[in-house]
Amino acid sequence: MGGPPDGRYDALVIGGGIIGLVTAWRAALRGLRTALADPAPGGGAAWVAAGMLAAVTELHYGEQTLLGLNMASARRYPDFVAELEEASGQDVGHRACGTLAVAFDADDRAHLRELHTFQRGLGLESEWLTGRECRRLEPMLAPGVHGGLRVSGDNQVDPRRLTAALLTACERAGVAFHRARAERLLLDGDRATGIELAGGTRLTAERTVLAAGSLSGRLAGVPDDVLPPVRPVKGQVLRLSVPERYAPFLSRTVRAVVRGGPVYLVPRENGELVIGATSEELGWDTTVTAGGVYELLRDAHEVVPGITELPLVETCAGLRPGSPDNAPMLGPTALPGLLLATGHHRNGVLLTPITGDVMAEALTSGELPPEARPFTPRRFAAPAATPSPAQEQHP
Repeated sequence: MGGPPDGRYDALVIGGGIIGLVTAWRAALRGLRTALADPAPGGGAAWVAAGMLAAVTELHYGEQTLLGLNMASARRYPDFVAELEEASGQDVGHRACGTLAVAFDADDRAHLRELHTFQRGLGLESEWLTGRECRRLEPMLAPGVHGGLRVSGDNQVDPRRLTAALLTACERAGVAFHRARAERLLLDGDRATGIELAGGTRLTAERTVLAAGSLSGRLAGVPDDVLPPVRPVKGQVLRLSVPERYAPFLSRTVRAVVRGGPVYLVPRENGELVIGATSEELGWDTTVTAGGVYELLRDAHEVVPGITELPLVETCAGLRPGSPDNAPMLGPTALPGLLLATGHHRNGVLLTPITGDVMAEALTSGELPPEARPFTPRRFAAPAATPSPAQEQHP
């Protein structure tokens, strides 16, 4: 697709995954002439993700600042879904079903109790249940469940449907799609001015957003001091089908820690059951391995023994964009004209609504909203070196 009449966009987004799409959609809704570059928009890590909106049950110690962003995005989800479904005419599979995190042995139970205390201390809503109460909610749970946490506000969405709806919404909002790989960032002096695509086509823009997921740190032409420190974190996921004779199999997302590793089971309204996910630091490898499949099935079987009766319909692997502190990088960089929307790690789907709003504000005003300021890309900038006495005496 060609560019605007004067050859320059207001906003140019690199990356057509869920984060790039929501950024482009929101920018276009603000009246910006917006383009998106990706050889196959609608893919990315979200295509593999389970779609848990788990701000509370995904809480980790030391991530209280990220919790604030996660909770703010979770609160926006109902209105965001309603707006997106109206704009696209598509159902995104949003379910307000809640989550149940369960424990099997004394160590698991103690860990969940500590987590519950931590959650309550932060003012979060979670309810402690006995093993019997857990099984009353979910009769398919194993008899060995010794207790659990019920979190009614941790819901789910279907990331594949969400991505497809965002793609349609972008098209309807007038986003120009350039289905080619971004090869290089273009610079004019100390300012980013656009990108060069595979094949040599150049696109220019007032502001360029690097939202290429785990690939965001590999774009040529980006100065080293603003290149985002993202790394790929591999996740393997399984999809099973629940025949009608077994429905309802599970009524909500179920999470557990088995042999020290987390496992989750996410039931979709369409009869799909998603099981995940491994977390592997293996670079760019996206191989689905027998070991990964075995471990997921083994651990899920410990939680819900009945899964062995279900058809296995898909195995897949994707790469989450990890950052040094597991939090996203949002907004302007030290290079004028270049913004980042990457590094969402395990929270990309959850953070989709707030990321779109934050990036639209940054693109129009140049500023980050207060809730996003802790996640500026500049937090990873190396501090300026203090000159030595010798350097000060001999400039």
